[in-house]
Amino acid sequence: MINHIKGKLVQKTPTHVVVEASGVGYFINISLHTYAQIQEVETILIYTYLSIREDAHVLYGFFDESERRLFTHLISVSGIGPNTARMMLSSISPQEIQEAIVRGDVALVQKIKGIGPKSAQRLILELQDKLKKEGSGTLLSLPSNNTAKEEALSALVMLGFAKLSAEKALEQIIRAEGSALSVERLIKLALKNL
Repeated sequence: MINHIKGKLVQKTPTHVVVEASGVGYFINISLHTYAQIQEVETILIYTYLSIREDAHVLYGFFDESERRLFTHLISVSGIGPNTARMMLSSISPQEIQEAIVRGDVALVQKIKGIGPKSAQRLILELQDKLKKEGSGTLLSLPSNNTAKEEALSALVMLGFAKLSAEKALEQIIRAEGSALSVERLIKLALKNL
């Protein structure tokens, strides 16, 4: 397994980053939590998880080890794959996910896109004891960006949502909340409506 990659931050979007290390550009899928933590810097250290499937080798990146640890716990549950786990980490913060599982809050876990009642109950049943033993995650910081709507739309499309429905959801949010929302906030609100 690749533990981490340290190199030049070449590209940063709400769904992925490209990090160049030793002349190789690594395409790394990230959550909105990680996106919010990454600053526009020359050199970045990103913790990784390599998912090996029959048709692809996919890198997932995390700002800190606690988020990666939670990700590995989530994907250890039957029916929760890496993309669903990334969706969970993009919908609410790692700390909120961990607290919801420890408290047994099925309703909060079930509000996440792609998590039904059975999956929420299975997550809580399988992870509650493990997560009680671990410390809490990290807190979010919100970025600001001039092209928030476009980046949010791009991120939603990359997460698998239809462009038209994602665009409608974003427009409704902007009308209701105003246009000063961050990319992360726009995506989180859109995920609740899609």
